[in-house]
Amino acid sequence: MSSIKIPQLLKLKDYITLIGTSLGIIALICACIGDRAMLSLGFFLISISTGTDMIDGYIARKTNTVNEIGKELDSLSDSLTFGIAPAVLTYQSFRTGSLFDIILIIGAICFAIGAILRLARFNISELPGYTGVPTPISALLLIVYFYANYFYAFGMGGITYPFPEFASYLIPIIMILIAWFNITVYISFGEKDKTIYLIFLIIAPLCPIFGIIGILNPDFLISMIVSVFFLITFIIALIFIIRGFFLYALKKENTNNI
Repeated sequence: MSSIKIPQLLKLKDYITLIGTSLGIIALICACIGDRAMLSLGFFLISISTGTDMIDGYIARKTNTVNEIGKELDSLSDSLTFGIAPAVLTYQSFRTGSLFDIILIIGAICFAIGAILRLARFNISELPGYTGVPTPISALLLIVYFYANYFYAFGMGGITYPFPEFASYLIPIIMILIAWFNITVYISFGEKDKTIYLIFLIIAPLCPIFGIIGILNPDFLISMIVSVFFLITFIIALIFIIRGFFLYALKKENTNNI
């Protein structure tokens, strides 16, 4: 197997996966540049990657081209695109320039490691469905949180206007909580859970759309409307995750009754 050339191992859906990986790398470069516009672009690219993550899985199922290298490649790509890149982007977006940034670094590390550990466990799991929150969902939480603050700040004073202080102080807690959501065994979703696809099909495409609106310099009213949209989206996503606890409890109860 090791002597086989890489192009012979890759299928169409693997190239789609690599497109998502490339977007994640560009997002990291945006984080390194660090200004508000580049950070917005970075989150914009991550939101598009949620689409490529859906497409490669869909193509794999429809063409019956599920393979071992694709499974490994998908997890490696997701660890970068939905774990490391969002963590770095979030740190750069909410850092305060004070000692508090140390706590923010801890939050970013926990988020990234939580995503990586979840993906590693998924690779060795033989059980159907999902244990813990899928990494694209956890990345989506950071995306909508960023844009809720981005558009609020934009409406209040433009692209360089600072984020609310409480948002910066809250984000390490959010990242640590999401990391726990990733690795906990008390959240589970069905293999064909329609709610997962519904969230991606409705919310994920709207993130890049509203990202484009941000580039167009919206006025105060539009900025606030979009900010509220992302805030509501963040709350809905949290409710969806909490729903996973109830599904786990129901599954456990049904198992005990058998």
